[in-house]
Amino acid sequence: MQCFQVTAESGNYPVLIGHGAWRELRSLNPQGYSSVFILTEKGIWRHWGDRFLRDSALRSARVIFVPSGEKSKSLAQVERVSSVLARAGADRKSLLVLFGGGVIGDLGGLVASTYMRGIDCVQAPTTLLGQVDSSIGGKNAVNLPAGKNLVGTFYPPRMVLADPTVLSSLSPRIFRSGLYEVVKHAILAAQPLFDLLDHHLDALQPGNRKALEAILGPAVEVKIDVVNQDEREANLRQVLNLGHTFGHALEAATGYRCFLHGESVGWGLLAIAVLAEQLGYLKLPAGTTSKARDSDAERIRDLVWRVGPLPSIRDVSARKIVKLLPRDKKTVGGEIHWVIPERIGKVRIVTGIPMAAAELAWRTLQQMPQPASRI
Repeated sequence: MQCFQVTAESGNYPVLIGHGAWRELRSLNPQGYSSVFILTEKGIWRHWGDRFLRDSALRSARVIFVPSGEKSKSLAQVERVSSVLARAGADRKSLLVLFGGGVIGDLGGLVASTYMRGIDCVQAPTTLLGQVDSSIGGKNAVNLPAGKNLVGTFYPPRMVLADPTVLSSLSPRIFRSGLYEVVKHAILAAQPLFDLLDHHLDALQPGNRKALEAILGPAVEVKIDVVNQDEREANLRQVLNLGHTFGHALEAATGYRCFLHGESVGWGLLAIAVLAEQLGYLKLPAGTTSKARDSDAERIRDLVWRVGPLPSIRDVSARKIVKLLPRDKKTVGGEIHWVIPERIGKVRIVTGIPMAAAELAWRTLQQMPQPASRI
């Protein structure tokens, strides 16, 4: 079992990774809570509900189901789940356990932070994306028609419990979706994590718990290190949005129906690498040509492509993407705060990038051939 500690202004909490992590719920002494509720989806619960109840010893907990998919990240679902809690008599001493992927974590975290002005919650992520990224840091949000994650809170969980065993039931596509977030962390981190992921990517399969645990820890450390320094995204934490400006625009442009979140991030990473290269931020090593395969831009692209395949973006209008880019929540006073890679292990926040440059980067990416996937 790997244990990490988030030390934030709003509260400290442990992040536990490994087989048997759900058993740590017993340490919360559920008898001290007036009631316990588990927020989840029916598909997840069919696969893992019995084992989760056995490991956590939460046999008397009431289960609340929400529909799967990004559509559940809505104010309507916040109201519905809160109403279920109210009808069941949940009070300020109730515990809400969030057993699912990023949608459950975001929706449930927002409910927990607002119901009765705040009740305890525990994140028990069941997807790779949730385990390495969205469950950590206390950011909770739902979407509006105007954009993604526009209504939310910062609210820390009591703990995060990530058991990689649960990943064995993920479909290949959902598993790959999480790997794109791992790639993002590897780009942000120093060279060792990028090299580790590069060398062991083929071994990262939903049922290979040993290989996953070796990657999960270093990837989680990247997120925790940033959160510990900047919990509320005042400055440094913005770097965690690498690839998300293009990615969120892609999700919105396609009505949240065509791309999983991680797939949109994958395309966002490719797009931002193209933009950074075109603007001169990601430069080729001295003495190499534009066809060199050892530049950081090429290494980033190669790693993202190896995770693929990604759903095609050839029919996604570049003009539509550009129109949606300013709706990103990192936009302040009309200025997008772009997270631009300069090399593997270093990014910078840049404003003032012309929309014409962003459109050119997207069109360039659309014309690039997509290599065959290796996993």
